[in-house]
Amino acid sequence: MKPIQLGVNIDHVATIRQARGTSYPSLIAAARQAIEGGADSITVHLREDRRHIQDRDVYELKNILDVPLNLEMAMTDEMLGIALDLNPAYCCIVPEKREELTTEGGLDVAGNIDRIKLVCDKLQQSGIRASLFVDPEQNQIEAAHQCEVSCIEIHTGRYAEAVDEGSEKLELSAIRDSARLAASYDMQVNAGHGLNCQNVEAIAGIPQIFELNIGHSIVSQSIFDGIKKSVVDLKALMLSARK
Repeated sequence: MKPIQLGVNIDHVATIRQARGTSYPSLIAAARQAIEGGADSITVHLREDRRHIQDRDVYELKNILDVPLNLEMAMTDEMLGIALDLNPAYCCIVPEKREELTTEGGLDVAGNIDRIKLVCDKLQQSGIRASLFVDPEQNQIEAAHQCEVSCIEIHTGRYAEAVDEGSEKLELSAIRDSARLAASYDMQVNAGHGLNCQNVEAIAGIPQIFELNIGHSIVSQSIFDGIKKSVVDLKALMLSARK
């Protein structure tokens, strides 16, 4: 079984910075610490309201990173223009609402195939791998395939927030089924949202998943352990799940 990869989302390092409008903590330093700890890529979400990541951040990170940059973005003309100018390795298209605390669910790909395919085609024609953030539902995986993307990211939020063992098993089964279906279409399967050291191993053990994107729990644990150790500890659990 291939080792699983870890993408570290550093949005909430920027959240701390923006809370006081300072120049610190440094996103570049955070990214470098994450990479030293074993991060295989760095993820940032440039939201329309710029609540944490700023435009300058994505350009600075793109210029210094020696691992792939994954830009999460809403499906707007503004974000598409930034993505095409930035040219990151990946763009993951996510739903976005101004009032939400964090991304609350997957894209409705099935209900927006024409628009989503148009945006993904523009990204992929520029050499950017387009990814779609989707719930673990068959119709959404099928719709992603119709959009001709080479990558999806399965939303693991319902699994992470399950309140009992039965619900957790149902959500885990849905993620497994979705990963198998996407892999059967030769799509790279990533996953993420709400994952931490307590729940990551079951997800990491799904052989079709190529990469997990994790941010909030790493930044939270780094308050006590530092970013590098937080990444080291989480990735060790992920890798052990594949043995």
